[in-house]
Amino acid sequence: MTITLVKREQRTAAFALNRVSGNFGIGSGATVAGFIVAFAQRLSSFQTLYIFDAVTYAAFALIVLAAVPSPRAETVTATDANGTGFRAVARDRLFLTVIAANIVLVVVGHTFFSNILPPFAKTHTPLGPADIGIIVLVNTSFVVIAQIPAVRLVARMRRTHAFAAASALFAVSLLAVLPATLIHSEFAATSLLAGVAIVFAIGECVHTNVLGPLVADMAPAHLLGRYLSLYSLTFSISLALGPAIGGLLLQTSPDAIWWGGAVAAVLAGAVLLRLGGRIPDPLREAQSDLGSAPEAA
Repeated sequence: MTITLVKREQRTAAFALNRVSGNFGIGSGATVAGFIVAFAQRLSSFQTLYIFDAVTYAAFALIVLAAVPSPRAETVTATDANGTGFRAVARDRLFLTVIAANIVLVVVGHTFFSNILPPFAKTHTPLGPADIGIIVLVNTSFVVIAQIPAVRLVARMRRTHAFAAASALFAVSLLAVLPATLIHSEFAATSLLAGVAIVFAIGECVHTNVLGPLVADMAPAHLLGRYLSLYSLTFSISLALGPAIGGLLLQTSPDAIWWGGAVAAVLAGAVLLRLGGRIPDPLREAQSDLGSAPEAA
């Protein structure tokens, strides 16, 4: 719906704002719920919480019905008749390559940090639960703060270069977790991993600001919903694979999570970088238009 409401050049900003609002909503929702439950630890406090939740959903539904236009679905033309379902999406090998490489990046960059770092830090570093909470807060806060400014940064980069930059940031932050296991000072280890959380957040901002708009640009108009559904599935698959892989490695070889994840991030970034001019890129298109302007004149 968001994609249909904005112009193509606004897609990156729209995805960024959507992610900011989602992170802010998750954080503020947990805070409000905590205060409601803490204020009166009775059954009525939980009932109040769920009634409040229901009211907000109803209010959102009314806003959508009253204020959000409903563009008509794209009509399938004769040239599109050979593919209107997920089989048509499956035939797009370039798109599947992009999705597969990004599943790797989401696993090692997003889920390893959010799902695996806390138990790893609790077991293998001097950090306690409060310190881990601070690190998660630093990461989440930085994502909210940096997501919109990252739009300007990504707009000046080729998409493949932005993917490579995100991969490098993930690799650096993954490797930077390992020195925390050698530090005996709780404050020093917390400071180091807070820095890691910031680098992770920058990588997340760059990564998501490129991936969402790219998927929308790669999709034929009549398959936009299916392409975006596979984009969403990227994160669902990663949320399943990341904890499973990371949990197994926590039992067998904990350090391999971080150096192995760094290697995987670099390889995924290299695959995306090699795609070069095969994927849509507004910056490259703008440069081509500038180069052809004198000839047209």
